[in-house]
Amino acid sequence: MVPPAQPAADAGPGHHSPTGRNLADLVTAAAQRDPSHPALVDLTSGRTVSWGALDAAVDAAAGWLRASGMADGRRVVVRLATSPEFCVAVFAVLRAGGVVVPVGTGASERELEAVVEHSGAGGLVAGQDDRIARDVAARHGVSAMAPPSPFATPDAGPILAAAGGEDLAVLAYTSGTSGWPRGVMLPHRALLANLEQGAAVRPAPMTAADRVLLALPLFHTYGLGPGLLRVAHAAATAVLADRFDAEPVLAAVRSQRVTIVIGVPPMYRAWLRLAPERLAEDLATVRLFTSGAAPLEPGSLSRMRAATGLDVFEGYGLTETGPVLTSTLVGGSAKPGSVGRPLPGSPAAGVGPVEIRLVDSDGKPLPMGGDEDFGDDYIDEDAADTGEVVVRGPNLFSGYWPDGVHGPAELAGLGPGWIRTGDIGFIDQDGDLHLVDRANDLIIVNGFNVYPHEVEEVLREHPAVAEAAAVGVPDERSGEAVRAVVVPLDGQQPDTAELVGHCAVRLARFKVPVQVELTDQLPYSANGKLVRRRLRGD
Repeated sequence: MVPPAQPAADAGPGHHSPTGRNLADLVTAAAQRDPSHPALVDLTSGRTVSWGALDAAVDAAAGWLRASGMADGRRVVVRLATSPEFCVAVFAVLRAGGVVVPVGTGASERELEAVVEHSGAGGLVAGQDDRIARDVAARHGVSAMAPPSPFATPDAGPILAAAGGEDLAVLAYTSGTSGWPRGVMLPHRALLANLEQGAAVRPAPMTAADRVLLALPLFHTYGLGPGLLRVAHAAATAVLADRFDAEPVLAAVRSQRVTIVIGVPPMYRAWLRLAPERLAEDLATVRLFTSGAAPLEPGSLSRMRAATGLDVFEGYGLTETGPVLTSTLVGGSAKPGSVGRPLPGSPAAGVGPVEIRLVDSDGKPLPMGGDEDFGDDYIDEDAADTGEVVVRGPNLFSGYWPDGVHGPAELAGLGPGWIRTGDIGFIDQDGDLHLVDRANDLIIVNGFNVYPHEVEEVLREHPAVAEAAAVGVPDERSGEAVRAVVVPLDGQQPDTAELVGHCAVRLARFKVPVQVELTDQLPYSANGKLVRRRLRGD
């Protein structure tokens, strides 16, 4: 078993601050505020779990884990669908001093085995009928654990968590741009800091009175952080759906009086295929729509506004950043094409803000405009090129498992504590960040950079195109060439030569796709990101 890694550096406040606590303390605080207030409403089973019952169930499971030999820093894989059992398992492992390693139920046996082996996990929580999990656990000598009950009561008194602050809380495996999963080390400090940063936005994005739809995978950092953990931080109510089906979930929004939707672009696209009148009626209780994990098309934003009268506020972040970096909620305006401004700090909680700068291909900072901090500074896209986004803040990870490599580091001209995101963007005159593309998704044609996003935007302007994706493919003459994959609008069958011509009059010649293919749907990951490697055939 691999020993628990030590953080590469002390990147956050000590145990005396709110970020020095254990994440499971959020459940206790919510239970102390109002033990009878609903914490979880499970659409699959129809069960409702109060904060008091959830806190007791977490104590019971954490007590069992400790009695079973759980040592501080022990990694426990949690492979459960979005459910009350998942929530109890996560908080119980944390309260027992362990490290949560979340894995999706759709992961293959090979993928699960790789995570178990690489993390050195000592336990695996999975459903009773999960044969893959049982087989992997048996082969690796890992304790297989049944899902904990959300209604269990502790045999002894409350369990006091010893871990917190810089201690590792979540080990999240993400392929990022490397193609091979890497374990992102997220300490309690990083995740708690991100919650405080989000709560510092005004008006408050979430309160205890809110009922929050979580119909996205909680094993992903987006579902876990801005979803489950933020609900606990606000002592609100989570309405859980183990999968997203447009019509049943829409009906549940109405029946459960949901006030906040934590969404991803495919959810909104699916809803927008339904009648606008139905959306207006069934989403009438919602006061806030958010979207993250992938860019939201401007057309989806405008159509949601037309149907409901509400904007969809976008955010941006990485697993490595706990995860949220920016949100259009900060500026109060849902600006098409923008992911908003950096999250503020919370002086009352002793938590600093997210800092963002842009650097060129050599890592040198691009010039900043304005005369104050990021809120008023900007990169003028007419005066400076786009650049790679680099970030700093108390919400950053401690590096990659097991030895903390490639964590926050010094950047020339900017000082210590920064990470490079690999995303390319610019900052407009309002201080809002616009993402152009992933640095590693650049297509280089005859030495010229082609951003897939630009090609995709042009294709989506065609009246017969619903979605589009562009990737680079090998080309003997130019090194790479542009290949586009298009999803037609319902009932349309555009001619591919016409689509190439459409691009030819709107793009430089080297940016025009040499090949356009029609498809019924684009490949998206569970959290809504376009999986470009499938389009490239990687």
